[in-house]
Amino acid sequence: MTIPIRIIRRGVVEPAPYTATSLADAAAKEPQGVYTVSRTYDRNHALLLDEHFDRLERSAQLEGMDLHLDRHTIRQALRILIDRSGYSDSRFRITIPHDAPDQPIITLEPFKPVPDEIIRSGARVVTVHLARRNPEAKTTDWMATRKSAIDSFPQGIYEGILVSPDGSLLEGTNSNFYAIKGDTLRTADDPEVLSGIARKILLTVAPDVLPVQLRAIHVDEIPTLGEALLTSSGRGVVPIVEIDGQPVGDARPGAYTLRLRDAYNAWTNAHLEPI
Repeated sequence: MTIPIRIIRRGVVEPAPYTATSLADAAAKEPQGVYTVSRTYDRNHALLLDEHFDRLERSAQLEGMDLHLDRHTIRQALRILIDRSGYSDSRFRITIPHDAPDQPIITLEPFKPVPDEIIRSGARVVTVHLARRNPEAKTTDWMATRKSAIDSFPQGIYEGILVSPDGSLLEGTNSNFYAIKGDTLRTADDPEVLSGIARKILLTVAPDVLPVQLRAIHVDEIPTLGEALLTSSGRGVVPIVEIDGQPVGDARPGAYTLRLRDAYNAWTNAHLEPI
């Protein structure tokens, strides 16, 4: 079944010249540019949508693009697409082509929550020796770069964590990464990683749970970690219980991670807005 894909040209919403069955399928058919991905709540509500627009404009600037988004038109087109889709909740991507920044592309698919088993028992991840060309910008070429790595993951691996040449654990292939060591939440600092929208929320609520230190974990520290987790706009907080086959802590979602997830969800519920 194909998913809704629309292009906005001179304020008119038109069907895209290609079809796809998912956001991942559509990614290979989109032009080079910058993008953002998020999800809906209660069918037609979103979280920090203007923050996503702000990051699109920042990413475009870093890529040498002159971008001034017509946010009202994009919101309106997204609402119509959601209403016509029939999806109870949606995951959507807004892509800005490098060669046509005045023609945003909106792609929509049914939202699939994180499997209950992953939330209950935690995720297994592996380290990946990949480098983002421009860590501060969310660019479409990264989707193609990471695909080969993701396709090579062993069965049961949920995500890959990027490792810098010096051994620092930076971020996931499509998420932000955190670890808890000595009752302190650690995560890489800007500009080493993408400033994720979910990361911003977590770093807002985390100080009420435990101290935060913006310093990357080194691969040699994995055996000493008490807990680990990742965040993304579509998934929220996801516990990590294994990295490269090494258990994290006692290999189950930890107390801090669960408190951070609760705090994140509470903040989210309090800040939803109509699209």
